[in-house]
Amino acid sequence: MRVNSILFWVLTGFFALAAFAYGLWTFIDSGKSVEWTGTVALALSTGLAAFIAFYLSRVTSAQQEALPEDRSDANIDDGDPELGFFSPWSWWPLTLALGCGSVFLGLAAGFWVAILGVFITVIALVGWTYEYYRGYFAR
Repeated sequence: MRVNSILFWVLTGFFALAAFAYGLWTFIDSGKSVEWTGTVALALSTGLAAFIAFYLSRVTSAQQEALPEDRSDANIDDGDPELGFFSPWSWWPLTLALGCGSVFLGLAAGFWVAILGVFITVIALVGWTYEYYRGYFAR
């Protein structure tokens, strides 16, 4: 992760240099003003790259040891953590995606579709949460 933070710091410097050069170039080219749209976009890109670089630097310094990706003697299994338990035959994630998609479609097409989507989403969340409390997999 240290390499990633260094790369983002380099990217931050590149965007800062590009923003300055773009602003100067447009000022020289027009002779009277700077083209602000591109200059501000490049300046914001500088800030966003700096945010990511700062975050990665802080995470890297807070770690007690190097990640498996940073070690040359690491195996593939070292970087493969247990992510949790997922229901292999569950249809509830598909139902939840249908409900969330209906909510967003309702924001664009019509409010009644969003209401139907909220109803489907609530049913899917409850069904997925209590999937192992009834039926074949009940405990």
